[in-house]
Amino acid sequence: MSQKTLYLIAFLLTAILFIASLSVGVASFSWAQLFSGSLNDSSQVMLISRLPRTFAIVLTGASMAVAGMIMQILLKNRFVEPSMVGASQSAALGLLLMALLAPSAALMLKMTVAAVAAMVGMLIFMALTRKLPPTAQLLVPLVGIIFGGVIESVAMFIAYEFEMLQLLSVWQSGDFSGVLLGRYELLWLTGIMAIVAYVIADQLTIVGLGDSVAANLGLNRNAILWIGLTIVALITSLVVVTVGNIPFIGLVVPNIVSRLLGDKLRASLPAVALLGASLVLLCDVIGRVIVFPFEIPVSTVFGVLGTALFLFLLFRQPARG
Repeated sequence: MSQKTLYLIAFLLTAILFIASLSVGVASFSWAQLFSGSLNDSSQVMLISRLPRTFAIVLTGASMAVAGMIMQILLKNRFVEPSMVGASQSAALGLLLMALLAPSAALMLKMTVAAVAAMVGMLIFMALTRKLPPTAQLLVPLVGIIFGGVIESVAMFIAYEFEMLQLLSVWQSGDFSGVLLGRYELLWLTGIMAIVAYVIADQLTIVGLGDSVAANLGLNRNAILWIGLTIVALITSLVVVTVGNIPFIGLVVPNIVSRLLGDKLRASLPAVALLGASLVLLCDVIGRVIVFPFEIPVSTVFGVLGTALFLFLLFRQPARG
C-alpha cells in the first residue's frame, strides 16, 4: 500500500467515525435542528458535550499512538508502549500523591508532578532493560509489565490505606463520559506535543538506528533522547489527568503502520496519529451503542480489540515473495 493511499484511507475513516461520534448519545439530538440557524437543545448538546468529547477522543488516540511510536523507536523494541514501561502507572501514582499531600493544588501543578513521575518511571525502566541481553527482545515487555504492576500495586496500597480507591480507579480506567466543555482543554497540549514529535521526526529516526549512527551523523543523541522522553511523559500525564489510562493504543497502532510504511518516522507519524484517533473513536462508539443507553469505558473496549489486533500481528506470517 502506498503512503498516499494509506493517508487517504486513514483520513476518510477518521472523518466518518468523527461524524458517527457526534451523532451517538443519550441526549436528544437532531442534525436538522442543529442547522436550523437558531439556538436550540441540539446546538447546546453539540457545543457542550458532543464536540468536546469527540475532540478529546481524537486528541487522546492520536497523541497516545504517537507516544507509543516514539517509545518503540527510542527503545528499539516493537513490544513497548507508555503503559508497558511504567509511565501511565507512575503518572497515576504521582496524581494520587498530589491528591493526598496537596489536594488544593492547581491542575497544571498536578499535571507537572504526573509528568515528572512518568519520566522517572520510564528512566527506571530503561535502567532495568540495560541489564538484559540485546537478543532478549521479548523480555523487555515482560519486565515492563512486571514493573508497571509493581507501581500499580504501590498506588493501590496507598489508595486503600487512605480510602481513595475510587479516585485511583478514575485514572486507571480511561473513560470519556465525563468530558464536557471546559474539562478537556488540556488535551490540546498533547496535539502540540505530537507536532513537536513530527518536527524532530528525522532526528528520532536516526537515534533509533543506534548510538554509532547518531554519532557519525553529528547528532546530539542525549538531547534528542531527552526531548523524546519528555514528549512521551507529557502526553501520558495529560491523558491520565484528563480521561484516564487507555492501554494498547501505542502498541497496536505503530505496529500496524510500520508493517505498511516501514520505520521512517516522518512518513509514518501522520498515519499513526490518524489511525490512533480512528481506533479510539471506533471503540468509543461501540462502547456507547452496545449496551445503550449505558456506556462501557473505552479502555475496556480497546483492551479487547487491542489484544485481538496485537495477537493477529504477532502470529501473522510475513508475506513471501
